[in-house]
Amino acid sequence: MLSIVVNYRDLILVGGYPDGPLGGLALTLLIAAAGLICAFPLAILIGIARTSKHKIIYVPVTLFSSVIRGLPVLMLVFWSYFAVPLISGHSISGVKTLTVALIIYEMAFLGEVVRAGINAIPKGQTEAARTLGISYTRTMFEIILPQALFNMIPSILNQFINLIKNTSLGYVIGVAELTYSAYQINTLELTKPLQVFGVLAIIYFIICFSLTQLVGKLESVLKKKH
Repeated sequence: MLSIVVNYRDLILVGGYPDGPLGGLALTLLIAAAGLICAFPLAILIGIARTSKHKIIYVPVTLFSSVIRGLPVLMLVFWSYFAVPLISGHSISGVKTLTVALIIYEMAFLGEVVRAGINAIPKGQTEAARTLGISYTRTMFEIILPQALFNMIPSILNQFINLIKNTSLGYVIGVAELTYSAYQINTLELTKPLQVFGVLAIIYFIICFSLTQLVGKLESVLKKKH
């Protein structure tokens, strides 16, 4: 395993960069971060809509969230791969296709995190704000959301961990992320699949375990602050 890491270090870390396109671990983290950052504002709107008392807002958003959360991520990847070029009229790269699929996925799941965070804030705060004549919009964005988002930091990081693992699905549409790099190494080595994919598993474990430990520490800090 150590020889594989030494011999194919660059392919594992950055793919063909700088002589070719970025790939490997760097592309995996970049796609996961882009998926989370782009989905986050939309997830906030979905979370707010999921707490709305107006059926015209609540029902379609709830239906969208339920459908997306009920589908395998791989199916979203395939839909994005075929639907996005059809809708836009232009062919797009596998990286963009995978990012779009992960954004849609993350919108639904992170939207539920936002909804739970909003519902966890004591309703007395909303009632007090409305009694003082503060509008619903100001109450939500200036009083409720800041507290909810602060409490949601560990959950958001957990979603980022899930995104890192889900980027491996980009392999099926030719995205040169970490799993695809492992497949390339396995093709070159031919006789060492166990070692190659063992290295892949260890890398994923180190990244996800480290982030999980960070989540645990953040949760302890938040409990102390409460």
